[in-house]
Amino acid sequence: MSEPVEAALHAAGIGPRLKAALEFGPILGFVTVYLVVREQTYTLAGRDWDGFVLLVGGFVPVVLATSAAIWRLTGRITPVQVLTLIIMTLSGALTVGFNDERFFKMRTTVVCLTLSAILWVGLARGQAWLSGVMGGMVTLSPAGWTYLTRRFAAVLLVLAAANEAVWRNFSTDFWVAYDTFVMPAGFFGYLALTIRRARRLGQPAA
Repeated sequence: MSEPVEAALHAAGIGPRLKAALEFGPILGFVTVYLVVREQTYTLAGRDWDGFVLLVGGFVPVVLATSAAIWRLTGRITPVQVLTLIIMTLSGALTVGFNDERFFKMRTTVVCLTLSAILWVGLARGQAWLSGVMGGMVTLSPAGWTYLTRRFAAVLLVLAAANEAVWRNFSTDFWVAYDTFVMPAGFFGYLALTIRRARRLGQPAA
């Protein structure tokens, strides 16, 4: 969750428990229910449905409702969150509509490629658009923002390729673990190291 939204949650008097529930509740619920419905098939309205597909059909509305609650409580939602929600909704609809889990697994790929393309367009125009999203989180020089944006855009391409490799070559169990835990941990670890380097750019030599 972005720093402006974090600050708005604090200003709205939302306690840490509610904040944690809004942030992590949907994904923890997704993993928990997945462990129950994995490899199961359910018959509804005369049609067989994969358990994962039905889970996605329930997960997307929960995420939308949680995001709407945060927006209503804080009055803020970032463009990245909006884009992610749109892609998630479309991929969820395709997953349920075609009873095919592959559409939802490709969601991460589409999000990463879209965000990366937007950042590369900004860089081509001489603008580090990442500063508009993360400006409330980090204070950097113009050179630092350009460096961070370039690295951010590049790693998104790597993550898109990695997601494609994982879901196409490994089990759904492996992909759920990767998408839920491994990928976010690796991404934020890389981001923290890159921000540390970006902070040194544009500063006078000691």
